[in-house]
This record gives sequence, C-alpha cells and structure tokens, in this order.
Amino acid sequence: MLKKIIYILFVVGGILLAVYFLQPVKKGSALDGITKYEIVEDWLHLPAGLVLGNPTGIALDADQHIVVFHRADRRWPLVGPMPGTPIQHTTILVIHKETGELIKSWGANIFIMPHGLKVDKENNIWLTDVGLQQVFKFDPDGKLLMTVGEARIAGNDRTHFDMPTDIAIEADGSFYVSDGYGNSRIVKFSPAGKYLFEFGKKGTGTGEFEIPHGISLDSTGNLYVADRENERIQVFDSLGKFKTQYANESFGAICAVAFDKHQSKLFAVDEYNFLKLRHRGSDIFVFDKKGKVQTRFGRSGDYTGPVCWYHDLAIDEEENIFVGDILNNTIVKFKKQSSK
Repeated sequence: MLKKIIYILFVVGGILLAVYFLQPVKKGSALDGITKYEIVEDWLHLPAGLVLGNPTGIALDADQHIVVFHRADRRWPLVGPMPGTPIQHTTILVIHKETGELIKSWGANIFIMPHGLKVDKENNIWLTDVGLQQVFKFDPDGKLLMTVGEARIAGNDRTHFDMPTDIAIEADGSFYVSDGYGNSRIVKFSPAGKYLFEFGKKGTGTGEFEIPHGISLDSTGNLYVADRENERIQVFDSLGKFKTQYANESFGAICAVAFDKHQSKLFAVDEYNFLKLRHRGSDIFVFDKKGKVQTRFGRSGDYTGPVCWYHDLAIDEEENIFVGDILNNTIVKFKKQSSK
C-alpha cells in the first residue's frame, strides 16, 4: 500500500513538473513602441544594518521622497494565525529617490503585518495592517492621528475589517479602504473616520472581487481597484457604481494601481505564478485614458532581470517607476528613457 502511495505521489509530482516547465508565460503586446524604461542598477543604498523585508507599500511624499512600508524580519505565516507580537524593527522608510539613501525611519514595535501605504496631499501617511486588522493615519513625523478598526478583531461591519489591503484618499480627506483578503469589499469613510457606505462582495461578476488588493483615485473621483485574483482592474464612480473594467487574458494577478502626477496614465503591476506555488514574474503596465495598454515590460520580454513579485508601485514627477519587489525584498527603480 505504501509503495502504491509513493508511486502515485511520484507520478503526480512528475505531471506537475511537466506542466510547470511546459506552461507558457503569459505574454502581451503594447501599443507604444517608443516609450521605454530602463532599470537603474545598484540604485538602493540602505545602511548595512537595516533589514529590508517585504516592501508591501510604496508611495512618494510631498518632497518626492520614496516612502516604504516593509515587514523587516517578519514573514507571512503559511499556516495558522498571524504573529502575536509587533515587529521590533522600524517599518517605515523614507528614501531619497535619486541617491537611494535612507533619510529617516520609524515604526518599530507598532505593526504586526504591514501591507498598504498612501501619502495624502498634506503629507500624512496612511497604512493598513492585515495582522492588526486596522487602518492608520500618521503625520509625516510618525505621530498617530487616527485609527480605524479594532485591533486583532476581524469582522464584516462598520467598525471592523478582515485583513484590509489598501487606502485611497479623496481631496476632502474622506477615504476608501479595500477590505481585502477576508471581506472582498470597498468601504468609504468620512475624513474623521466615520463609516459612510460600502460596496462589493466576493465573486467574479462586475462589482464583485476576489481580493481587492490595491486602489487608487483619479482626478474626477473614480476609484480604480486592482481585483487581484480576478486578474483585472475595475473602475467605479464616487458612489461605488461600476463603470468599466480593464481585463485581458494576458494579465496575471493585478496587485496594484497608481496614477502619474498629471493623471493622464494609469500604471499597474501584476504577478504570474504556477498553482500559487512558484512565481513566474511580474509585468508593469501603463494604460492610456481609454484603458488600453500603452507600454508594458517585465516578464513579457522587455526586461531580463530576476524573477520578481511586484506588490506595489509609485510614479514620480518624471514618470520614473518605483516598485516594491516582495520576492527579492528590494525597491526597483525604472527610469523613463523617452516618450511620444
């Protein structure tokens, strides 16, 4: 009997390996053959003693410095509950976008499992922690201004989250939360953190989500949702009404979305894997106003770097792209070379 089980496992393992090596990597084309990006080698210069963990959230502040939310030595548990103690190292890094040097850091002994990060027009830093089940607003110096959600208590109501992933802030200070791994909904709050409304549920239809993972607002108040496991971007108006979606069979799991300074282009990153077990790489997308892919590079063939998993991205004033790679635990800078 034991020999039979071993034989069956051997056969199944062989089939999976064959499928993995024969499975083609999803490829897609772009419309713009002129705009190119080049990776900036050896850009990041962090102190030798700093442990850079999974850089799950990334944004630019008012000074065009890179702000990163990372997990230091903390690992996402494959089984069982989230860790019970805060990360002892600093988890917020402010990095000079040109030199790659650390300007300041803070956030030690606060967070359980860092995830999303945004910086608002007043330079406040917004964060989600999927372990603490909370959303935080800090001033630029790390002073806590607001907390939404009950620490370590998951729920699906007006005062609780279930592993919230990201935040998007309106000009008036009201904000959306993508909630997230557990609830597959979007919740909107007032500037003071009062529940306003919510929309979405788990599913594959329009207005439904399979892990709403990253969110971003355009200048007209439309909300763009990286519907990760449904491999698409869904667009909603300010009241949560579905407008359109960006979907293509060549997309992997869409992890994050972000706009350039002029709101003329939407940037996104995906992740492609084999049975959730083996990562095949990420692509970076630049969409035009009509939702068509204008520029695309990464695993599709325009970039030959290491296998990566781009979790979040930020775009500076020159349309250079900064991505958080949680497979290699680094921040990658892509410099824009030319444009139409």
